[in-house]
Amino acid sequence: MMVLIRGAGDLASGIALRLHRAHFNVVMTDISRPTTLRRTVSFSSAISRGQCAVEGARGVLVRNADEALAVALSGDIAVIVDPDALILRNMAFDALVDAIMARRNTGTNISDAPVVVCLGPGFTAGVDCHAVVETLRGHCLGRVITRGSAAPATGSPGNIGGYTHERLLRAPDNGLFEQLLDIGACVKKGDVVGTVNGKPLICRIDGILRGVLSSGVPVHRGMKSGDVDPRCEIEHCFTVSDKALAVGGGVLEAILHFGGPRRR
Repeated sequence: MMVLIRGAGDLASGIALRLHRAHFNVVMTDISRPTTLRRTVSFSSAISRGQCAVEGARGVLVRNADEALAVALSGDIAVIVDPDALILRNMAFDALVDAIMARRNTGTNISDAPVVVCLGPGFTAGVDCHAVVETLRGHCLGRVITRGSAAPATGSPGNIGGYTHERLLRAPDNGLFEQLLDIGACVKKGDVVGTVNGKPLICRIDGILRGVLSSGVPVHRGMKSGDVDPRCEIEHCFTVSDKALAVGGGVLEAILHFGGPRRR
C-alpha cells in the first residue's frame, strides 16, 4: 500500500517508521523550513540535508510525484516540500495520514484517499476522516476512534521524569533562532541552549538536550524551541519515542481496518 503522511516531525516519523517496517510504501510532506525539535529522529531533516536516517530507515528528499514514487517503491521513505499536499493531484495513495498536529483541520478531507487517518484533537471520525488516533498520553494513547473525536488538548506537555512545562524551552523573542548546543548535550539549569536577537534560551532543569531548533529558523516569542529530557538517557535522543510508536501502532491498525486486504 502507498501511504501519504502530512508532516514529517518526530510523531509523524514514528508512524512512518512503523509503516515502513510493515512493508508499506511511504511518502511524507512538510514545510520548507521545518520547526522540528527532535531532528535526530525526524524525516523532516532530509529537507535540509538531502537525506537522513531514523533507526536505520532512510528518508530521501524528492522534488515531484515521479521521484516520490520511485523512492518509495525502492524501499526508502520519500520526503517532499509540499505543505498543502498538492501531490495528491498527481499520485494515487491508498491511505492519507494527517500528522501535522495543528489541533485543527488545515485542509484534510475524508475523500482525499480510500482511507484517511488523523491524529489528535481537531478532527471528527466519520466526518473529517475515517479514523482518529488518540495522541494524549495516558490510558488511551494510540487508541483508534471510529466515531467522534480525540480528547481535547490540555495545554500541558506530557510528564517526563516528573517535569512538564519545565522541560520545554520557549523562544525569548521574535526573530531567527541561533543554535548554540547540539542535541545530546548534557545541560544544567541555567545553561544557554541558543539565542534569539541575542536573548538567551535558558534551561530550567538539568538533563540532556533531546531536541532543539536549527539555526536560522524563524520563531516567535513563546514558541517551542528546545526540549530537555531529565532522564539523561543518551539513546532517547536518537530513537523514536514510546508515544510515537504507540500512535504509529494505532495508525497501522486503522489503515488495515479500513483498507486492508480483507476489505479490498
